[in-house]
Amino acid sequence: MIFFLFLIFLFSSLLLYIKIAPHYNIIDKPNIRSSHKHFTIRGGGIIFPISVLIYAAYSGFEFPYFIIGLFLISTVSFLDDLYTISNRVRLTIHLISVLLLFFQVGLFDFPFWVILIALIFIIGIINAYNFMDGINGITALYSLAIIGSLYLINKFITFFIDSEYFIVIGASLLSFGFFNVRKKAKVFAGDVGSVSMAFVISFLLITLMIKTHSIVWILLLSIYGIDTVITILFRIIRRENIFKAHCSHFYQFLVNEKKFNHIIISSTYSLLQILINLCIAYAYINHITFLPLILLFILIIFYLAIRFSFEGWFKLAKRY
Repeated sequence: MIFFLFLIFLFSSLLLYIKIAPHYNIIDKPNIRSSHKHFTIRGGGIIFPISVLIYAAYSGFEFPYFIIGLFLISTVSFLDDLYTISNRVRLTIHLISVLLLFFQVGLFDFPFWVILIALIFIIGIINAYNFMDGINGITALYSLAIIGSLYLINKFITFFIDSEYFIVIGASLLSFGFFNVRKKAKVFAGDVGSVSMAFVISFLLITLMIKTHSIVWILLLSIYGIDTVITILFRIIRRENIFKAHCSHFYQFLVNEKKFNHIIISSTYSLLQILINLCIAYAYINHITFLPLILLFILIIFYLAIRFSFEGWFKLAKRY
């Protein structure tokens, strides 16, 4: 019942947002790095944190520090969609939000090196999610793949959080997807959508890792991780500034240069991640500890082979 109530509320809220956003110039204008050619409303991903915040209020704020962190990081990201927020302010809020998340899950009880690795891990997830949010459908479909996987893990393998959180987040993704998973999107997630969703997923993953005492669950994000890390490595080879905006991700090459349909690429990334997640769950249940490493190695080799076959070493090594 709660799913349908949230679905109706979030769908109606997003429809209203689409109506009023143009009056406040909340519009994404295509530029040389864009994978779209039309003016499109941005910031629609604001319904992701809104759904979690509303449910948190309804359920009695079970995770107050996480909720505060989500509110802070979503607010600064939405303001960044509207205006230009300085990197210092934005990164400071990101750091505060992540530290609040750590306090919520009890990570400060762990050794310092664990906290440092976790900080790098979550900042990496947030940036990867933001980098990968560049074509229609990818944030909605990929996030549904992750949230659906976590829901099944929570239900059938190990319980680590109230299942209704997944239902509420799923409702927000479906509502957003209705307007975004199409040839010509009516709305983009914006920084507020990609960053807040990355923050929520980070919280769920860290909670799961602590509950199971296993880091294998990091591979639930392996497709995004491999694309992001290898793209960064190629940019370093080309001696580019890795902190500067770019359009050299593999999915961007497929869409911009090979003219693949956005939804086909988004669906492929998401389906591959679902298959990987099933393998990870199988390995965990059956205590096959070496399988995730073998799978990761195969994925990297497969990704490099496909990328070299499409782009070639010369294109990957030269400056864009």
